[in-house]
Amino acid sequence: MADDIDRYVLTHTMLRITDPARSLEFYEAALGMRLITQLDFDEARFSLYFLQPRGHADRADGSLESTFSRAGLLELTHNWDDDGSPKHSGNTDPKGFGHIAVAVPDIAAACARFEEMGVTFQKRPDEGGMKNIAFIKDPDGYWIEIVQPDLMDGIAGAAKR
Repeated sequence: MADDIDRYVLTHTMLRITDPARSLEFYEAALGMRLITQLDFDEARFSLYFLQPRGHADRADGSLESTFSRAGLLELTHNWDDDGSPKHSGNTDPKGFGHIAVAVPDIAAACARFEEMGVTFQKRPDEGGMKNIAFIKDPDGYWIEIVQPDLMDGIAGAAKR
């Protein structure tokens, strides 16, 4: 059986959330994403929210075929019976999942905007051993790496290849 492995697509990353309204507001306002598809599963008591960067050249149209074939989406999953307990970000023991990353054209301007919005920082661009990258936290404590692509060569140059 032949399989066209070159056509495989990593479509989305899923994060469990506590409060859909709060999370959607954060990802839309802070990171410029837009909700493209919402799926509610009444019997199973959960909802899926698929977001895409607003500036994404290849926009999803909200259909299930488009949603599940699109690269680079973020899926937020809300279990209706969630008791509101904190989510495990993967950055404390036992460690696992670490973060998602978002590229911005100007990291200083983006971080200044995050600061004005009251976004929680895990690391600012001038802190720590790796300069010119930041980490912010979403409302559930998941880490989001903020990078400026044209500054990455200096960061990668410090790493052993």
